[in-house]
Amino acid sequence: MKNKVLRILKDSGNEFISGEKISEDLGVTRASIWKYINAIKEDGYEIEAISRKGYRIISAPDILTFEEIEEFLNTQQIGKNIIYCDSIGSTNSKAKELAEAGQEHGTVVISEEQTSGRGRLGRNWVSPKHKGIWMSIILRPNIITENIAQITLLGAAAASKAIMEMGFKTGIKWPNDIVLNNKKVCGILTEMSGEIDHINYIVMGIGINVNLEEEDVPLELKDMATSLKLQSGMHVNRKLLLAKVLNIFEELYNDFVQSGDIKDIIDVCRKNSILIGKEIQLIYRGKETIAQAVDISDEGELVIKNQQGIVEYIVSGEVSIRGIYGYCK
Repeated sequence: MKNKVLRILKDSGNEFISGEKISEDLGVTRASIWKYINAIKEDGYEIEAISRKGYRIISAPDILTFEEIEEFLNTQQIGKNIIYCDSIGSTNSKAKELAEAGQEHGTVVISEEQTSGRGRLGRNWVSPKHKGIWMSIILRPNIITENIAQITLLGAAAASKAIMEMGFKTGIKWPNDIVLNNKKVCGILTEMSGEIDHINYIVMGIGINVNLEEEDVPLELKDMATSLKLQSGMHVNRKLLLAKVLNIFEELYNDFVQSGDIKDIIDVCRKNSILIGKEIQLIYRGKETIAQAVDISDEGELVIKNQQGIVEYIVSGEVSIRGIYGYCK
């Protein structure tokens, strides 16, 4: 009911709307409306109340609820159901729990803070409150399991395009990092439940460092991580960026699932790759090797030429470039 009251206030714009009108529309008492108005205020909304005129919203908080991103969202499924948390251990862990319980495709778990955020290979992901976008999307695609790696590239392409639409020139470090001025600003963590020939669900975690300040980045990560605000000196609209990620993601996802077409995804990853043409350090199947990144294949594999001059196609792996992420040989 609180969300219905909030929706009525938002729809009234700068016009006052009386408590009596809201109570009539919703079929509850004016005392209940007053109680819901106070609850909305506690969420951070500034509401002006004038006797005999009613209520209107003066300002909204910087929070990532469905009600706050709805005006920017044009998806059919992705993000239409948002599970919003003020603080949580890990959005991926919560999303997997919900997916196991049958939560619908397109549900997004989003939190203002993660206390145990996770990156790839068990690494921690720093997720300070109200400073970034920390979310996980529940997906139930009808695809074969061997195409799971392409879903990660899809997430990277969507996040990269969305950030670029906000005015930033980003690069993609195959398969799952978005880089800005040689520092990581976004990461993708894809986890799956399924059998050999069937996917039960996919949970895609996307973490974007949006408005982190210098003090929010741990000392040991300052050479590797940054935020959009640190790079631009300006506060970035998280609501708009979140909606852009979800809008672009759904468009790419639907094309991929319905037709198997990943051309647009590969085009984005290839055009914005920071690996192609570089000497890289690759950790693949427990083995470290130095190689030349040649291309990203039409299937999404990293194409490398090893030190023996042999071309190989890599499905997944840990990659570092000279001078980035600690590789300085």
